[in-house]
Amino acid sequence: MTTSFDLFRGDGHQAAEPGPQLPPPLQTRLRQPGRYLVDLGLRDACNVALLLGQPLLLTGEPGTGKSRFADALAWEFRLEEPLAYAVKSTSQARDLFYHYDALQRFQDIQSGRKPEEAPPSRYLTINALGQAILNSLAADDLPEALRSLARSGAPRRSVVLLDEIDKAPRDFPNDVLTELEDLSFRLPELGDTRLRADPELRPLLVITSNSERDLPDAFLRRCVYYNIPFPDEEKLAEIVALQLEEIPDDSALSRDAITLFRKLREPASGLRKKPATAELLLWLLTLRRLLGEAADATGLRGRDHQEGVLRSLSGLIKTRDDRDRAEEVTRQWLSG
Repeated sequence: MTTSFDLFRGDGHQAAEPGPQLPPPLQTRLRQPGRYLVDLGLRDACNVALLLGQPLLLTGEPGTGKSRFADALAWEFRLEEPLAYAVKSTSQARDLFYHYDALQRFQDIQSGRKPEEAPPSRYLTINALGQAILNSLAADDLPEALRSLARSGAPRRSVVLLDEIDKAPRDFPNDVLTELEDLSFRLPELGDTRLRADPELRPLLVITSNSERDLPDAFLRRCVYYNIPFPDEEKLAEIVALQLEEIPDDSALSRDAITLFRKLREPASGLRKKPATAELLLWLLTLRRLLGEAADATGLRGRDHQEGVLRSLSGLIKTRDDRDRAEEVTRQWLSG
């Protein structure tokens, strides 16, 4: 069966013209914050965080929507897209706020530039949480050296995503306790200037963790915590119906895909890395493109669909050993 799924042929023949016209990536279909399904527990935890003015700390399996919640929060309040900082194993506390390129300034002065021609502010890059604090302040309230770094327009509230804090060095969470509580930071390079967010426009801070290691108690006390549970079958069907408009509600395709997806996640499947909700959605988009609209009625066990299901597993399974196990489980289920 030839479908629009076959974009790359790999048959040793070049395209008639350079630069093939590829379709928009399917994953962009999932980036609609207004279609994010919020469970009641997450809604309540968010409201507690908003009332207290504390960060919202989210845990849960990878792919359960922790990071995307920041987009949904910003969308509902009609704020700009979240300012995001992806934590790394080398992150330091000040990296949340700014980066100062002292080496470049030194090199510029050594090469003949006068110190007054190389002010420290020229070598500052404002990062996510620092930008959110600047956004809350009027330009006239900023030190002269920082006014050029301020965003245009009236002061405003921002949403900040601090993603995967458990990747940070061990001391990182403790090093930012005061800064996260006060939403302020100091700039030693500018005479120890201190900037604090306007209390009326405090940034809304969403922090995520994959629970790869425990976070300090002192840090946890300053956050509102919620663990996003993995969706049950009914919730998965709701997520699919909300996120994937092109697949009819309660279609045989979505029912079969959810059933097989849940079977692959069972301990009996032997998979080391269980597929996540985000992977289910992308897999369903791939299946629809590969199998066509007919699969809405026939499901995955329809005639001529089994080969297509096996061809699509690369979007769901992420390791070689898991691929072998997943193919075995899938073949057994398709023949059942």
